[in-house]
Amino acid sequence: MKHEPNTYYQNQLENHQTAVKAFNKKLFTFSMLRLGIFVGTAIAIYVTFQNWQVATGVGIFGTALFIFTISKYTDIKYQRNLHKALVAINEDELAIASGDFHERPTGLEFQNPTHFYSLDIDLFGKGSFFQFINRTSINEGTKTLANALNANDITNVESRQEVIKELASKPDWRQHFSAVASLIHVETPAVKIIDWLKSHKLFLPKVMSWLPIVFSLASVLVVALSILEIIPSILVLGWLVLGLLITGVYLKKINHLSSNTDKVKDTFRQYATLLDQIEQETFSSSELKEKQNQIQLKHQKASEIFAKFSKHLDALDNRNNLISAILGNGFFLIDLKNSYKVEQWIAQYHETVSHWFEVVSFFDAYNSLGNYAFNHPDYVFPTIVTTQTTINSEHLGHPLLDAKKRVASDLTINNQEFFIVTGANMAGKSTFLRTVSLHIVMANVGLPICATSSNYQPIKLITSMRTSDSLTDDSSYFFSELTRLKFIVDAIQTEPYFIILDEILKGTNSTDKAIGSKKFVEKLVASHATGIIATHDLSLCEIETQLEPVKNYYFDAQIINDELFFDYKFKKGICQNMNASFLLKKMEII
Repeated sequence: MKHEPNTYYQNQLENHQTAVKAFNKKLFTFSMLRLGIFVGTAIAIYVTFQNWQVATGVGIFGTALFIFTISKYTDIKYQRNLHKALVAINEDELAIASGDFHERPTGLEFQNPTHFYSLDIDLFGKGSFFQFINRTSINEGTKTLANALNANDITNVESRQEVIKELASKPDWRQHFSAVASLIHVETPAVKIIDWLKSHKLFLPKVMSWLPIVFSLASVLVVALSILEIIPSILVLGWLVLGLLITGVYLKKINHLSSNTDKVKDTFRQYATLLDQIEQETFSSSELKEKQNQIQLKHQKASEIFAKFSKHLDALDNRNNLISAILGNGFFLIDLKNSYKVEQWIAQYHETVSHWFEVVSFFDAYNSLGNYAFNHPDYVFPTIVTTQTTINSEHLGHPLLDAKKRVASDLTINNQEFFIVTGANMAGKSTFLRTVSLHIVMANVGLPICATSSNYQPIKLITSMRTSDSLTDDSSYFFSELTRLKFIVDAIQTEPYFIILDEILKGTNSTDKAIGSKKFVEKLVASHATGIIATHDLSLCEIETQLEPVKNYYFDAQIINDELFFDYKFKKGICQNMNASFLLKKMEII
């Protein structure tokens, strides 16, 4: 039975809002309790001050109780913040479902005018497919998602479908993963961390594995002997100076190491929590199991290794207090001890860290894809075929159009067939081209598509629909378009592509355009290409009578009672009604 996403999100929203209120009450209770313990301990110490043994015991007990309540308060605050993050996630999902998503990250930085298709099909940018589906929580996950959409990868499609289906079935886990990630804000990208780990040169000798421990024991002995007046107090000061001198030998390099670790500690804390989420979950699809195995070591979990490193980084970061720095380094060589632990971790794991980062990024990215599948239970995963059919879809529509207004069409196109699509202005040609393009991209990624059924033979996509050039004169625009068409011709010589073209050779006169377009389509057909071209040039439709693989289709427009009507239906044949002159008259331009 199909689920109703909005019902799920509404229930989750109410549950987490209730939880936030409950945790807020607990936080208030513990705040009052903490205040009561502090005041009570202070009064008890005052009352028993004459008996120092009792006062000391009361102070120790009160301090321990106070620290315990702080710990509990911190835990409750984290749970409250986690549920607040889950509230925000479900509020966002309800807003996006209603069409309110245009203020989310656009992914415009991933748009590449020279890419096979990303510029032409509104994959990135405001109102784009990426903006609609992106739910990533970490920078690397966002890049992984963008790379998946840009990949043009036709291998292992069914494996990706299984991954997305499984993640779609785990909405609670996906939301928890995202919420946990959102609670830690990081500034340093993982790629910079990996570069730093791999390039770091160890500077502490192996003697530091035991010297700080021996020196610390010796410090305790020196101080004890001084208190017992066995040795003069001046030797304690001398011992302190000796410790500072030993630390001072490496101080510059320790400071440099500390400056780097200060930037990465939040990232490691975040990844440790996310690795733990992945390790604790049970997966059934082979690829997710494989990813899970990548973060499993024989002796320890990756999350524990990351958490351990995070503690080393925190310990090294706690060196900014002047008094504790002097006493800690003078008596315990604390900076040397912590720096050595950090360096030994780097030496042991610097090669494997990148794999762990990649696994977290993979789950972050594919959670977005699983979320998309969960949000569209009526969409279908294409059946992957190896027949002569490239696409055979029923009721294919554009996934970003309002479902109530969207007009779907059936599409069947076989290998090495080429469709010429004509139609009036605003009749739906460009939208249809982007619909077919998104079918191919989404199907290759492993996503369900906006259709009631689809048989699909995976094929790479290449388009020329929107020529981009910084220069505005006709010759520059025309040259830019020719460069794009040359790119397409070269690409199809090496492997099959599904070609989608929209009104090519716009930068030349109509006669030259008609001749050039016809010859270009003939060349594509001779190269056994598969694809669609939309055009206003009806003379191009004559190719159907000359070349068997070419088929004519159109989108219609009708003028009824001096009004223009579109049905947006994909039909066999040639368009008979063009509307440019009608619109010019209707808008009183001519």
